[in-house]
Amino acid sequence: MSDRITVSRRAALAGAAALPLAAASGVARAAAPITGPSMSPFHRVKVGGFDVTTLLAGSRAVEGPHNIFGLNVDADTFASVSAEANLPTDAAQFFFTPTVVNTGAELVIFDTGLSGEGTTAALEAAGYTADQIDAVVITHMHGDHIGGMTREDGSLTYPNARYLTGRAEFDAWAAQDNDNFKAKIQPFAEQFAFLDDGGSVTSGLTAMAAFGHTPGHMVYMVEDGGTQLVIGADFANHYVWSLAHPDWEVKFDMDKPAAAATRRRLLDMMAADKTAFVGYHMPWPGIGYVETAGEGFAYVPHSYQLML
Repeated sequence: MSDRITVSRRAALAGAAALPLAAASGVARAAAPITGPSMSPFHRVKVGGFDVTTLLAGSRAVEGPHNIFGLNVDADTFASVSAEANLPTDAAQFFFTPTVVNTGAELVIFDTGLSGEGTTAALEAAGYTADQIDAVVITHMHGDHIGGMTREDGSLTYPNARYLTGRAEFDAWAAQDNDNFKAKIQPFAEQFAFLDDGGSVTSGLTAMAAFGHTPGHMVYMVEDGGTQLVIGADFANHYVWSLAHPDWEVKFDMDKPAAAATRRRLLDMMAADKTAFVGYHMPWPGIGYVETAGEGFAYVPHSYQLML
């Protein structure tokens, strides 16, 4: 036994002594390259028997978040809240997250992202193709939600789909002189069907009025097998500077008092019912829950509840 130990120790020492020689002779491997942050292009959970897939249609850093969020609070308050949440105040990361619901009977996409090509790249990574989409639902008509209606050549991104949006939303934008609406929606106006509060996209997908961010902004309840999830679009645009502080004014809310009232109503409902939601601009992959926190709320990212 002692002889074997001695040999083993000698072999180990010999091997260690050879390491510097191997490195000097160029055997050592080069360091791995620095590639920077990355994210998966899709994330899938289930709601009852439905598949719900969020798509990362784009992400970018935006400078000066206090110019967008908390317009009615002073710089010290904004800085204090940000520091408590461990957030920088010089820039924020924006996410753009269309959602696909597969009911088993229909494949429905909610919003189209910034461009047709960007959204379909994520869609294809998730295992779907644009021509499989049965219905396109537009929650509201800001450019980052309707930009992917068409491809670069102007053709419809989802040629086999039916199109739905809120009646109030369509009428409000049709009355304006808006380039995005004229380019992305107006040419296809005759293909749209219109929904009011409580309207049905298809079985298990129900429209809910959530006006304020835009005149006819809608969110959608996904419900199957006793499980619910809200596709929340832009009712809250940031998990701290909007959701946690629903009375903070947001630059992109067209009717700021109405948007704040809508936030509180939806957040109260989701916190009380423990309902998950997808936020179009929430941190990727965009799915979370809401808890009450003092006079405001707290965002709790989804972990695995909708995987079981």
